[in-house]
Amino acid sequence: MGFFNKLKTMFQGTGFTDENKEENISKEELDKQKEVVKIYEKGLTKSRRGFVSKLVDLTSKYNKITNEYFDELEEILIMADIGVNTVMELIDKLRSRVKKEGIVQPEELKEIIVDELFITYVDDEVLSSKINYADDGPTVILFVGVNGVGKTTTIGKIAWKLKNDGKKVLLVGGDTFRAGAVSQLKEWSEKVGVGFYGKEEGADPASVVYDGLALAKNDNYDVVLIDTAGRLQNKINLMKELEKINKVIDGQISGGARETLLVIDATTGQNGISQAKAFKEITNLTGIVLTKLDGTAKGGIVLAIKATVKLPVKYIGLGEGKEDLQVFDIEKYIYGLFKDLV
Repeated sequence: MGFFNKLKTMFQGTGFTDENKEENISKEELDKQKEVVKIYEKGLTKSRRGFVSKLVDLTSKYNKITNEYFDELEEILIMADIGVNTVMELIDKLRSRVKKEGIVQPEELKEIIVDELFITYVDDEVLSSKINYADDGPTVILFVGVNGVGKTTTIGKIAWKLKNDGKKVLLVGGDTFRAGAVSQLKEWSEKVGVGFYGKEEGADPASVVYDGLALAKNDNYDVVLIDTAGRLQNKINLMKELEKINKVIDGQISGGARETLLVIDATTGQNGISQAKAFKEITNLTGIVLTKLDGTAKGGIVLAIKATVKLPVKYIGLGEGKEDLQVFDIEKYIYGLFKDLV
């Protein structure tokens, strides 16, 4: 049984099986996973109706695998924002398997396409979606990203998730330049019931971070989420600002910032990839938060990010609700994206 069919058995199954027991998955955990899968399914609806439906139509169009079939498959995958290099490598793998395994019918290739896309994400290196928590003292997570991608809202939603996980969370308003950013973050802290520290607009971000971390240590916070400015149009100034903030964190917290997460709007497509490249040049990114994935028909951008910038996607936004921001799971993503294909 291929990878994708195993996922279908797990997520569509009506009962708890011996196979679940062998994999140490409790019935409660399986039920919880299925609820999360529903969020993935709903959030990836546009992508399924977009390029996945085109893959279904392509399979129906050809009664055997030809060069024309591969040409159309290549175009569909590129249009899904999977990334040109990733698509070319995938097509080469598919051609090789078709020749080696004597595959003739496009129908036989559907599950192989899905399996190979999964392998594309996981084969080079282990990309963990888990947050790297500090062993002692508060865990500091720095958020970067251009204005308009939903950075402040994302921080609020992550704070809500961490609070539900039993963490004592502090939000620090380090984006003191964008009008309303600090007050917006404070509103989120009140909305989800976590701590907040900020100063007036125009204050020095590094001083805000310094005082916020002092508060975090004094009041025994578990996690500190720091918002930062997103003025990418002046990369030199932004780089200096982030260096200053990181120097403050290094001086206050053993091990410094455990995560620096870049927030990208999935609906911007390849522009989001360009942002990832630019931010990677000026700061040490550890992961990506991909927002508004439910708002695009080009859900393949997750694979393009991994292939292009070699960073794990830590969270994905699959809707406007707090519960719609999910820890990224490659299996649930692949299933939610391709459930109508195989």
